[in-house]
Amino acid sequence: TSIGANIIEAQASSSKRDFTNFFNHSLKSANESIYWLRLLKDAKKINNSQLEFLLNETKELANILGSSILTLKGKNKF
Repeated sequence: TSIGANIIEAQASSSKRDFTNFFNHSLKSANESIYWLRLLKDAKKINNSQLEFLLNETKELANILGSSILTLKGKNKF
């Protein structure tokens, strides 16, 4: 999906709002990737060890993006 492409595009954004929007698109793409990985599992097109690795990596990336978005919006808990 376009997770990485949106992050790269964010670097060239002209405002903080645009930057945040690209991160939001990346987060949505990460969630979409999780959906597709689960479909692959249901269709038995991927083995469990590959699936778990990819799901963990994608979830971790989604968590990083989510935290970054909260920080950018000034809504960080810390």
